[in-house]
Amino acid sequence: MKTLPGRRTRILAATTATAGLVLLTACTSSDDGGSGSKTAAGGVELVKAGQLTTCTHLPYPPFQSEIDGKVQGFDVALIDLVAEDLGVKQAILDTPFENFKTGAFLNSGECDLAAAGMTITEERKKNVDFSDPYFNATQAVLVAKGSGVGSLADVKTKDVALGAQAQTTGEDHVKKEGLDPVSFESSDAVLNGLRTGQVKAVVIDYPVVQGWLKDKANADAFEVAEQIDTGEEYGVTVKKGNTALREAINKAFADARADGTYKKLYERWIGPYDESAASPAAS
Repeated sequence: MKTLPGRRTRILAATTATAGLVLLTACTSSDDGGSGSKTAAGGVELVKAGQLTTCTHLPYPPFQSEIDGKVQGFDVALIDLVAEDLGVKQAILDTPFENFKTGAFLNSGECDLAAAGMTITEERKKNVDFSDPYFNATQAVLVAKGSGVGSLADVKTKDVALGAQAQTTGEDHVKKEGLDPVSFESSDAVLNGLRTGQVKAVVIDYPVVQGWLKDKANADAFEVAEQIDTGEEYGVTVKKGNTALREAINKAFADARADGTYKKLYERWIGPYDESAASPAAS
């Protein structure tokens, strides 16, 4: 999914998140967690006692979005498992995505980890440490039904107006293909751009498209023209050198795969279980 290219232009429907907005998931946690200790199970040091603070960028369904006043999604549910192992609750901090590449909010002690459907890249590894990959992601070309667009190649040859989410690997990919996409600030804005005719096709992570097409109105109006395998794997980031937390994340994810929890969460938030999409933890 998300990466940070150079200076971008033509940002439409901007909905930049405001850092400092804390949204609590599952249960409410106080700053001191009632214990006063920032050391969780396994000797993991936390930025706030009693809670595992997650940086994310909303919305990005089905991985994280606000539903009925609470942040929920596949990533949220997986990190809840980590928090449970540590004996704390998860709290979510909605932050601008620009900070994910640099690890700014991890380095400043505002978050313990970042989980936002993030693609593991060599560039990001220079600033943060990644968990084991937990999801294989492909890109999708989404178009209106009857558009006559059947692939990304059609977008190029027919000079179709294309949209993508800013700072994402989807945007990077189409630029490498010689296309000049209109950039939207969020995944919701991408879909709105397609719905309102600002663009005639969009490229974005396939799991996000799967989430959109669960809605009957969307499924009646739009279709996947092509899936593009870009070899992307998602990971969770921690501050450089935070080995204890990284290992705790890896253990929780491995346990979830072993006991079937991962499969259940996948089916709830993403759709029918796809073993190939769920297999990267072995790498």
